[in-house]
Amino acid sequence: MIYSLYRGLTTIMAPLISRYLQKRLHKGKEHPTRYAERLGQTNLRRPTGPLIWLHGASVGEAISLLPLINAMRRDYSDYHILLTTGTVTSAALMEKRLPDGVTHQFIPVDRLPYVRRFLDHWRPDVAIWAESELWPNLICETRKRGVSMALINARMSDKSLKTWQRVPGFAKKLLGAFDLCLAQTDEDAQRYRDLGAQNVQCPGNLKYASPDLPVDDAELAQLRNKIGKRPVWMAASTHDGEEVLIAQAHRRLKERLPDVLTIIAPRHPERGPSIAADLRAQSLSVAQRSIAEDLNPACDIYLADTMGELGLFYRLSPIVFMGKSLEPLGGQNPLEAARLNCALLCGPYMTNFAEIMARFAEQDSVMIVHDETEMVKAVTLLLSDEALREEKAQRALKVAVGEAAVLQRTLSALAPFIGGAGRGHV
Repeated sequence: MIYSLYRGLTTIMAPLISRYLQKRLHKGKEHPTRYAERLGQTNLRRPTGPLIWLHGASVGEAISLLPLINAMRRDYSDYHILLTTGTVTSAALMEKRLPDGVTHQFIPVDRLPYVRRFLDHWRPDVAIWAESELWPNLICETRKRGVSMALINARMSDKSLKTWQRVPGFAKKLLGAFDLCLAQTDEDAQRYRDLGAQNVQCPGNLKYASPDLPVDDAELAQLRNKIGKRPVWMAASTHDGEEVLIAQAHRRLKERLPDVLTIIAPRHPERGPSIAADLRAQSLSVAQRSIAEDLNPACDIYLADTMGELGLFYRLSPIVFMGKSLEPLGGQNPLEAARLNCALLCGPYMTNFAEIMARFAEQDSVMIVHDETEMVKAVTLLLSDEALREEKAQRALKVAVGEAAVLQRTLSALAPFIGGAGRGHV
């Protein structure tokens, strides 16, 4: 009943959906030359042979799929791999990091004409969805075509669980469409079982399998030379409003450490110009990386508003605060910084990474700060106590590399699922 209503609404609301997409396009939230992909259209030919389609909603999900994609390129060399995501930032990052032979497309908007156009063209043999983004039309149409479907690295927050529990029949229809469900934690696994998922297993969180973020060694050497012996710390993957707080913390740190350098890497680099303007309005000296402004000794804040360079900045900064965590927004992935020997600070709201944060807490490897004052105190302590900073970083690294076997467990669970998929497409 609910799915029929959803399908009907997405059909009759075509003009509103089109207008919404146009607004997103004008705001830079849709790709200017690949907009047609959101309508299920493409100018690429489908390759000959069997095809594995993987979907990750945005940057975090796509990055977690990279180790799996690389392993599939090795283990299933006769398959072509298609990766879909839904955001401009994820597409830009995948352009740099996807291995040769893997195609990226934008996920079509969840209207039946767009979905059917997409599926008619790509004709996947296997569909693998990551984490928790579930589009009803796309799921049901894929299932209707007999495509083998798996939901991997699946997680279910308290909020999502309560939402799905209000529509149990709808939840069972969608989750029951997947032949296999691989959950991040035992708790996630039980929640998916309760909602109607079948063949549920718990190999662990694929985010633990991510390799060290890449770096341009020449850029790293150049920036290290510019920074010299200045004390440096970083706020990573910040969201709107956090940069002003980081700037205030910088001012207070500067009272104790006059030459301190703060690096801010916003989650959405396109916000760079507005962030720079806000920081300069506070009489701070800002160097904006996206327009090649010089990181000179007078620079207060280096604004790292580029894509795909977190590996560079994590290697430059021994202390990293993870953004999106001071307000109840869920946080950002701390494992990438931990793998690169960074001492970690987080706000109290890391609910999207609850299992990871529990492991960090067990190892006493992360410092939780609730406001600007606590942030300043923690950063000052870590900058002044090298032994403590290194101890925290090593404890975090131990957590980050401790579950690397999750990739092989995921591959093993998927092996019969992929091997049993049809290979009839040409």
